[in-house]
Amino acid sequence: MPAIPATIPDVEHATLSQNGQDLHYVTAGETGTPILLVHGFPESWWAFHKLMPLLKRNHRVIAVDLPGFGDSSTGADVYTCASIAEALADLIAHLDLGPVHLSGQDIGGTPAFRLAASHPNLVRSFTAIETALPGFGFEKFADVAHGGMWHVGFLAAQGIPEMLLQGRMRQFLTDYAHPVMNGTPGAIDARDVAEFERVFSRAGGLRATNGVYAALLTEGVEIRALVADHKLSLPVLAVDAGSGPFTSRTMAQVADNVSVVTLEGVGHLVAMEAPEALAEAMLAFYLELDA
Repeated sequence: MPAIPATIPDVEHATLSQNGQDLHYVTAGETGTPILLVHGFPESWWAFHKLMPLLKRNHRVIAVDLPGFGDSSTGADVYTCASIAEALADLIAHLDLGPVHLSGQDIGGTPAFRLAASHPNLVRSFTAIETALPGFGFEKFADVAHGGMWHVGFLAAQGIPEMLLQGRMRQFLTDYAHPVMNGTPGAIDARDVAEFERVFSRAGGLRATNGVYAALLTEGVEIRALVADHKLSLPVLAVDAGSGPFTSRTMAQVADNVSVVTLEGVGHLVAMEAPEALAEAMLAFYLELDA
C-alpha cells in the first residue's frame, strides 16, 4: 500500500500545472503579507510543518515542494536553480500574491536568491537560512580535501544518487543525513523520516536533487554576474545556525541591507529544530518592514 502523504491541520494542498508538470504547494492563513517558504535537501514542504502554524497567525503562508521534490512532478527534462526560480515566479503570479516575504533554506536559498535578484518586483524581503551561494563560497562545501562534505559531489554526479540511494533512502536519512545535519535531539521523529523517505523514494524522486546539486557547482558565474549587475537592495535577514556565520558572510557580499540573527545550539535543519526561535526572528523582521 502506498504511503499516505503527511499533513497538518488547517492547511490546504494544491497544485499548479506548468508545462505539463505539477507544482505542489501548501497554504495556511488568510490575511497579512504573504510568506513563501522554500525548502532544501533532504526536505520537502514538510520541513516547515512546525513553522507554518506559528507564521500563519499574522501572515498568509505558502510552502512549496520545489519542482521534482516532494509531491511535485518528477518528469522535467532539466532541473536547475535558474529554472526553479522561474517556477517560483510563476507560482507567485498564479496566486496573485504580489511581493512576498521570500525565505530559502539550505540549497533552496540559491533558487530563492535568483528569484529575488531577477524579479525584485515579486519579492518584499529575503530570508536566507543556513544558505550558501554558488560563486560566493558554496563550492568549498564540495572540496573534501579541505573539509568539504562528500555528499555534495556525490549528489551532483549524473545518475549516481538514483543508482545508489534508490531503495536505501531511509538508511541515508537515519544513518547519515539527519545525524550529521540535526543538532537538536528529538527534533526529527519517525513521522518525519517516513515522510521524507516517501517523497524521495518516488519514481524519479532523486532526479531534481541530482540536477540542483549539479547546478550549484556550475551556476556560480551566472550568480556572480547577477550580483555584479546589482546587489540585492531589498531587506535581507541572514539566519546563522549550525554552519556558523557562513550565511551572514555570504549575504553581506550580495546584498546591501542585511540583518543577522544567530541561533545558538541549533544544527543545520533550523525550521525542524527551532521553529519557535526561527518564527520569532522572522516575525520581528517582517513586523518592522510591514509597519
